[in-house]
Amino acid sequence: MHTPLRALVLAVTSFCVLTTSIESNAQAEQALVTTSGQFLKDFAETNRFRAGNPSGFQIMPESVATPGVFFVRAEGPRTFRQDLWWFDVASGQERRVLTADQLTGSGDETLTPEELARRERARSSSRGIAGYELSKDGSKLLIPLSGRLFVVDVASMLAGKPTIQELKSAHGSPVDARFSPDGTMVACVRGGALWVTRVSDGVERRVSPAAQGDVTFGEAEFVAQEEMDRSQGYWWSPGSDAIAYQRTEVRGVETFTIADPFDPAKPAKTWPYPRAGRKNADVSLWVDDIRGIFDLPETDPKDPLSPLRPKQIAEVEWDRDTYPYMAKVTWSKDAPLCVLVQNRTQTEQVLYRVDTSTGAVTELLTERDPTWINLFAGSPRFLPDGSFLWLTEQAEHDGTTLQRVSPVGDRTDLASNGLAIQSILGFDRATSRVVLSDAAHNPGTAVVAWSLDPSVQGHERLTEPGCFGEGAQVSGTLGEGLGLWVRSVSPARGAPRWEVMKQDTVIGTISTAAEVPPVSPTVEFVSGLTDLKMHAAIIRPKDFDPTRKYAVLDFAYAGPHSNVVHANERSYLLHQWFADQGFIVVCVDGRGTPRRGRTWERAIRHNLIDAALEDHCAALEALCRMYPEMDRSRIGVNGWSFGGYFAAMAVMRRPDVYKAGVAGAPVVDWRDYDTHYTERYMGMPAPADKLTDGVGGNVTGYDASNVLTYAKDLSVPFLLIHGTADDNVYFVHSMKLCDALVRARKDFDFMPLPGQTHGVSRPEWVEAVQSRIAGFFQEHLAEP
Repeated sequence: MHTPLRALVLAVTSFCVLTTSIESNAQAEQALVTTSGQFLKDFAETNRFRAGNPSGFQIMPESVATPGVFFVRAEGPRTFRQDLWWFDVASGQERRVLTADQLTGSGDETLTPEELARRERARSSSRGIAGYELSKDGSKLLIPLSGRLFVVDVASMLAGKPTIQELKSAHGSPVDARFSPDGTMVACVRGGALWVTRVSDGVERRVSPAAQGDVTFGEAEFVAQEEMDRSQGYWWSPGSDAIAYQRTEVRGVETFTIADPFDPAKPAKTWPYPRAGRKNADVSLWVDDIRGIFDLPETDPKDPLSPLRPKQIAEVEWDRDTYPYMAKVTWSKDAPLCVLVQNRTQTEQVLYRVDTSTGAVTELLTERDPTWINLFAGSPRFLPDGSFLWLTEQAEHDGTTLQRVSPVGDRTDLASNGLAIQSILGFDRATSRVVLSDAAHNPGTAVVAWSLDPSVQGHERLTEPGCFGEGAQVSGTLGEGLGLWVRSVSPARGAPRWEVMKQDTVIGTISTAAEVPPVSPTVEFVSGLTDLKMHAAIIRPKDFDPTRKYAVLDFAYAGPHSNVVHANERSYLLHQWFADQGFIVVCVDGRGTPRRGRTWERAIRHNLIDAALEDHCAALEALCRMYPEMDRSRIGVNGWSFGGYFAAMAVMRRPDVYKAGVAGAPVVDWRDYDTHYTERYMGMPAPADKLTDGVGGNVTGYDASNVLTYAKDLSVPFLLIHGTADDNVYFVHSMKLCDALVRARKDFDFMPLPGQTHGVSRPEWVEAVQSRIAGFFQEHLAEP
């Protein structure tokens, strides 16, 4: 969902001591409540005790006389169906202002395959009003729902009698609908083409050519949505007079198919999916001046070419053979249209400024890295004087540097010393401060402000993460100053809270309808493990007996983009339930995980398993020496997605450490995973003479990182779990592993999840999966 208010969202926590415990305040008689099946049922039905929490905050512009905050929230803790709510600053009260039934006239909701796929990319399981956009002037809301598109007048809605306009169309369901900056038009993709609709009368015109076979317009391709964090495929000009949009051709890209095992007669769904080393979608960028488009006759639906328009489309002209990835496109106030492009191996990227009348580009900066280049949120960020802010890892130190780049490309370092910057959150014009996320307190993150005034030294911390203590999520707007914003605090202990702020003052609190978990996890944090100084979290049973020996469960992810050690007890609710089944649960962040610097993260280059496996085994050895209650002879491993890959590798390669393992939705052969993710870390998978671009392949690394290579070595109990409808890590991965294990005459357990995608969300399946995992470990890691 796009918001013109540029929401800021960041988790903030902290880590700074050797060992710190989060003690539960629960009474003794409550301590074993998680041993019952009721907890797992409640956990599943409440979406991990998160259903009913507010989210999707959008702030009414300061120019509007009625200050307040919109947000979405489910009515209760056991429904995924969300409504729209309003927090009124003047009264300090909140109220529900719109429901899905008011929009559709019924409780029925139908999601198109395209919308379901987009929600899967965003890992969203919400229903009802799952997303919305507030117009820049605060007068209208745009809400997509059940394949339809609604515009709601804000003033009438706040008065209790919402005026609702449906933008109807005969050209297909809307995808990625967004207001123009001036609020007079709505753009969306229908049937693979980009359309604009005039809000005042619902008249629509097609902007792009019509979709033809393998060619579509206005939608981000799979790897952009899944791996580049780019969900948009078109961009409004700041003046609402032009649109830049993506043309995507998937001719020659492999097509993957997902059938419904419950209904063999139902047509299968097919999706283009670029496997590592194979053909990608061909992506280009076009710009169309749409002034006067509503004065033209309606487009002939049978016309496959561009509709008539005042100006010819301009194609943005960069060397797409050298730089095939369109990683970012930005077009905002005070800024030209810019496009950031990368080469196939992501070792080089160029930021261009685009002449929108001709499509010609001017280079603003180029970066090269012998390993890979990370993409940073909020970068570039243009300033009123035409310069822009940029995050880079190209400096001499091991962290990230904030730079200011002049309109002609001259760079000046602003912030780096002592900071581990993750993203640019915004720019406070009133004080000339850049707001940044800083992970220097790994595994926690703080929000800091860095002044562009050279006379001001250092940075100011806007949130204090403490020491495994209180952290915060920050969302809001930075328009001409901090103004009104929402601070979402996720403390190390206790319930989260959502505070409405004016500058640095709390002026109200937004409530939650979420269910309170029956227990608070008991977590001990450890740092300084081994010479690498790894971080770990330990969760013990509520009835922990220090004289006993406990089996140990390594809850692992162990890969890029994700940490498992968090200074927030709510992250460990399921871990506590497993601990209360008679285990000690351990979480470890080793090399390859984020927020520990460039060298740490890039230790996995060309081999995704060796460093991670070495680090986890070393950490477990160290923990077992530190804590005699941990039984070194009874260690299991459990993971999902990359964590599932790690778990499968752990039991096959290190049975001396891991005596049982559960792998959920694992990548098995990286040659079967997508291009942008896999090739960033592994390079190309085949010899140069077998690749279309002639880049030498990392055959040895792909073989060493392939679970199938070690299937013959499985010697401990192993449970494999996978959803049949997974369109991220396709079901083929587990099928290939099953085949290899059967051929090697290996015993293993397999739990297919019919109809489930990569993020299992149906409560009955969540409960069944976790119960099965616990039973598996109880059976195979029992005391001798």
